[in-house]
Amino acid sequence: MPGDRLTLQDRQRIAAGLREELTYAAIGRRIGRPTSTVTREVMRNGGPRGYHAEAAHRAGTRPRHRPGHRRGTTGTAPSAGRTGPGGRDPRLVDEVDAQSMELMVQAGLPPMMARVLAALFTTDSGSLTAAQLVRRLRVSPASVSKAVGYLDGQALIRRERDPHSRAERYVIDDDVVFQSIVAGARNQTRIAEACGIAARKLGTTTPAGARLENTSRFLLHVLDDLVRSARHWHTVYPTHPREPSGTDD
Repeated sequence: MPGDRLTLQDRQRIAAGLREELTYAAIGRRIGRPTSTVTREVMRNGGPRGYHAEAAHRAGTRPRHRPGHRRGTTGTAPSAGRTGPGGRDPRLVDEVDAQSMELMVQAGLPPMMARVLAALFTTDSGSLTAAQLVRRLRVSPASVSKAVGYLDGQALIRRERDPHSRAERYVIDDDVVFQSIVAGARNQTRIAEACGIAARKLGTTTPAGARLENTSRFLLHVLDDLVRSARHWHTVYPTHPREPSGTDD
C-alpha cells in the first residue's frame, strides 16, 4: 500500500539516526517502523556509511519494472557481475551482517564489537585479517583493533598467523556459542556461590538470607541443566576445523 511506504521525512530521520550511531531497532522505534524495514532500507541504499535520504527517496519512489521488461536489459538483477563474500550478492551479505549485528547489540554487545563479530560469523572461512575487516566494515584500523581486543578478551574470537602472509587473522570457531555458554555458566556459578555464602552469613532463616539462599539454589540447578544440555548438543552437532583462507573480503 502506498501509505505504508517510507516518506522523505522517514528517510531523513533514518539518516539522522545513522549519524547518531543508533541501532536499527532504535531508529525503527523513532519512526514507528519494524527493525527489518529500516535494515532493508539502509542496506539497499548504500549501507550505514553511504545512506543519503534524498537519493534513497528518489530510488524508493522510482517506478518499478517487472523482471525481463527493463529497457535495454534482459531482466538481470542490478548487482549482476558484482559479487561479495562467497560469490553472493553483496547487498544480501550486508543485510545479513546488519541483522546479526542488531541482535548482538540487543544482547548487550557494544556496536563496533558486534559489527566485527557479525562479519566473522557471516564469512565462510570464519576468519579475516585486520585489513579485510577495515575494508569490509569501512572503519578505521583503530576501531578494528579495539573491537578485536575486546572480543579476544571475552574469548569470542582467537588470533592466529595467516600461513600465506605475515598478517594476523582473527578467527571465530564453529563452537563459539558452546564456549560462550560454558563461560557464562562459569561466571553465573560464582554469583550463585557468593549468594549462598552471603545467605549463611546473614542467616538462612532471615528474609534476606532466605532470598539469597533460594537464589543460589535456583541458579545452581538451572546452570547445571544448561551446561549438561549444551554438552549433549555439542556432541550431536560437532564442529570441524577449517583451513584459514584469504579469499573472504
